[in-house]
This record gives sequence, C-alpha cells and structure tokens, in this order.
Amino acid sequence: MNGCGASLQRSIDRLVAANGSFALYRLPWTEEPVMVWQTEGDPLPFASACELNGRRGFVLMPFHVTDAHPAVLIRPDEVATGWEAIEGCMERRRLLEDVSIAEKQDCEKLSCEVLTQEECAYRRAFGDFIAPLRQGVFRKLVLSRCTQQALPDGFSPTAAFVRACDSYPRMLITLCHTPGTGTWVGCSPEIILSGNREQWNTVALAGTMPIVGEKIPETWSDKNREEQAYVAAYIRRILQRGATDVEECGPYTARAGGLVHLKTEFRFCLPDASRLGDLLDALHPTPAVCGLPKREAYDFILAHEGDDRQYYSGVIGWLDPEGDTHLYVNLRCMRIGAHAATLYAGGGILSTSVVEAEWEETKEKLKTMRLALGDAGSRSHDIR
Repeated sequence: MNGCGASLQRSIDRLVAANGSFALYRLPWTEEPVMVWQTEGDPLPFASACELNGRRGFVLMPFHVTDAHPAVLIRPDEVATGWEAIEGCMERRRLLEDVSIAEKQDCEKLSCEVLTQEECAYRRAFGDFIAPLRQGVFRKLVLSRCTQQALPDGFSPTAAFVRACDSYPRMLITLCHTPGTGTWVGCSPEIILSGNREQWNTVALAGTMPIVGEKIPETWSDKNREEQAYVAAYIRRILQRGATDVEECGPYTARAGGLVHLKTEFRFCLPDASRLGDLLDALHPTPAVCGLPKREAYDFILAHEGDDRQYYSGVIGWLDPEGDTHLYVNLRCMRIGAHAATLYAGGGILSTSVVEAEWEETKEKLKTMRLALGDAGSRSHDIR
C-alpha cells in the first residue's frame, strides 16, 4: 500500500500513544484507507446494538459487553479518505511529537512450555464443549483461544496495518484505538451487515480448510457443510422477520488469506434504515462465532470457554444509516500491548469434531495476525 510515509506512520502511532480515539480501515479490494477520528471527548458507550439506531460513526463492539470491555461508537469529528487526506488531517490537528506512552503490562517471549500449556488448556476446554454436543444439548458451539506474541523492537501499529493491507486484499483491515478498548488490529472476511439505504447484504461464513500449495480445495467434509448450514439457516430466519426481497447465493468456496471457507450471501431490502441497530442486535453474535441454540450457547461460552474474548468475534466497522454501512465480524484480530500482542482465533465445534483437527485450524487462523506482526514464517497466501 503506497502513500503511508515514515512521517505519517509515526504520527498515527503517536495518536495511539496519546490515547486518542480513532479508527483506520480499508475495505476489501480497495486501495485507499479511511480514517475516522474523534478529536474531543470519549466515544459513546452503548449496552446494546439497538442503541445504534439512527447513529453514525465507527463501531467497536465486543462479543460480550462488560464494564471492562465496553461497546463504543467513535464519533466522526474528522473523516479522511486516502493517505494524502489523512496526512493533511494530522497536520491540521498538529499532533504533538512528545507524548507520554501509557505503561502497559509487560510480557516475556513465549516459551515452548507456555505453548504446551496453551494446548493443554485448549484440550480441557474442548472436552467441556464436546460433552454437551454429543449429548444433544447443543447443535454447535464455537471454541476460541488466545495466545501472546512478543512485539519486535520498534514495532509500529500503523506498519502492521499497512502490512495487512498489502497481504490481504480480500479482507476488511482495521486499526482502532480508544481509551476504553485499547489498540486492536484486525483482518476480517465476514460481513455482518453492509449496504446503502434500502439495499443490504450479510453472509453466512463457516467451515474452514487451509490452502496447500496455492491449490484451492473444493471438497468439503460433512462436518464443515453441516456447520455452514446451521449459520445460513439462522440468518435466513432472522431476515424473515423484517427484510424483503431476500436473495440467497451459495454456499460456495471463498478464499480468506491462507484459508478457504464456505460462504452464503444474502441480499435484501430494508424498509427503514434508521433501525439498523435492531437488525444488528438480532444477528450478533451469529452461530458462526457462537453456536446453536444461540442464547444457551452464548451463556455456555461465557461460563466455560476460559479466556475472555474481549473484542474478538464482536462487531467492527463503519455505520451510516443515510449512507454506506460496512460492519464486519472482528475475526482475525489482536490486541496490541506495550511489549506483546494477544492474538485470537476460534472454530466451530460439532459432535463429530476432533480436538487435533480443531487445534490445527486455530493455528492456521493465527497465522494471519502473525504475518501482520512481521513474522516471516507466516507468509501471505492471498491472491490479488
């Protein structure tokens, strides 16, 4: 991605260090990033997506809203499209050179012993999840995990954003910071709600396979097809409540970095775009990141998963009921600390799931963020 020079990169990094509230994002298959900056005050907190009805701004919503991890709407005091406009915006606001970087928790480099402990913890959680699935209590549950990786010397959040943009043209790329949420970098292939005025779309995205040798796999297991069908059926039911002219396309194989997923697209009309928050509230979290039955699966995850998902599998993106809206599920993502990043990944568990295969799937998904961090061993597989 051309245009983000060293001076601008340092300015955006300083905005992170100064605890400013802003989001930098780049839509799939586009070249120009967009910056949304709230120059004064704290972002608007909200407890439910329904509170977003009629509002405009950049949304960052966790999987589960708590006091520690609030849902926030960044007010668009400044909106700039393209690196040149972003640089002009920074110059106008005269972002100061000397800011004090808030102290955050340090983290030593990970050892093989820690990685072994992570796998043991995942296996224990998998056992807790698979038991009620095999008893028929749930049809699907989503189990996530997180891991920490030390940041390289001189790490730049903005450089990570640019690296992700260059590596993953098919995904939404985001860099977002507020005082209440911290700093998040993410790449997501999954739309939860996008559109303009009356024409809208969402997707069912589930099932995962790695790409080997640049060959796109097309043969899907029964487990993957069943998992995707659950998600599509749920979205179909939600849209029947208020959407009109619903068109469905899929499932088909869709690429996302070094992975492929099964994807079904839904296109539809909404009679009242001012009520987008109500639809978002019904959709989030979809079974792609939660499970079925949804309410019971949600409660089970909070009680048994172990790790706090924070903003992983939440909602992120631009909301504008009178213009273009681009809201995504915050999938491949990481939280940036002072010396380490916390990376997140997860996968759908069915009664037929095998722990070794699910662990390997999360390892493949974590490679997306490792590459953004500058890990040469996690090269991009995406195609332009």
